[in-house]
Amino acid sequence: MTIAPLAAYPALRLRRLRQADWIRRLVRESVLTPADLIWSMVVHEGEGEVPVASMPGVSRLSVKEAAKAAVEARKLGIPAIAIFPHIDGAKKDASGLMAHDPNGVIANAIKAMKDAAPEVGIMCDVALDPFTDHGHDGVIENGKILNDPTIERLIQQGLMQAQAGCDILAPSDMMDGRCGALRQALEGAGLQDVMIMSYAAKYASAFYGPYRDAIGSGKLGTGSVGNPGDKKTYQMDSANSDEALREVALDIAEGADMVMVKPGMPYLDIVSRVVEAFAMPTFAFQVSGEYAMIMAAAQNGWIDEERAILESLGGFKRAGAAGVITYFAPRAARLLGA
Repeated sequence: MTIAPLAAYPALRLRRLRQADWIRRLVRESVLTPADLIWSMVVHEGEGEVPVASMPGVSRLSVKEAAKAAVEARKLGIPAIAIFPHIDGAKKDASGLMAHDPNGVIANAIKAMKDAAPEVGIMCDVALDPFTDHGHDGVIENGKILNDPTIERLIQQGLMQAQAGCDILAPSDMMDGRCGALRQALEGAGLQDVMIMSYAAKYASAFYGPYRDAIGSGKLGTGSVGNPGDKKTYQMDSANSDEALREVALDIAEGADMVMVKPGMPYLDIVSRVVEAFAMPTFAFQVSGEYAMIMAAAQNGWIDEERAILESLGGFKRAGAAGVITYFAPRAARLLGA
């Protein structure tokens, strides 16, 4: 087949829509705003800020600093903050009993942040791994992660968070049936307005490493007898796509108000499939490893840091995500407002 010269098709010059900033903005298909961001934040029991070595620019925040961050989020137009705990290793045990401590760092942070900026939503991770000495998300027996006993702990944890003022419970454990159990517990406690954003499609990923550093997670495969060396018996296999749709369908049926895909960038195809299949508010988590890679490359001068931040976040919107949980939230919001 012979292709006619471009001159034969004078109407087919797509570059006309790229020739100036104003027209590029006018025809832009996906738009990222601060309202699309959830600020991922680690809080700790001590004072001040403690830098996380593997995540340049990220620090664990004290309860007092977290409250200040909530005020900053309000000013920047960031709708919500997702908080994760770092506790003293001496307080951890095999069952994660501190996960539902009503006087713990998470409960204190929720209350302080809500007092400082009640308009900012607070999302809490419902999982045991920050509180277990073995680093797993569930109760272990004879080398096996127990599903139902873990859910019993998660219900206690979720109710504590909701009673402290948390707006969104985000179960990240990947135990079967936990969304339904949490929804039933919330309804029974008169907390029916508390939302659930399920980590519906959470993959056993290599991109979580810096987060484990940030929360001081127990080392998998060591310490406790029978401690499995990975989380592949409960988190999803990275090769699977159809399975993600089954997981999402189950969590929606159990009462999830929103769903999430984690990690984000390596699983944009999953985000797109979930949005197309369910038309549910679907979020992506730009996890610690994604953050660390961008920052490491930027600090070495290999990529443009600001452009990489916005381009990576824009990719989630282009894939159909309603929003993104990210450590870049305050930085991105400032860039977007510039």
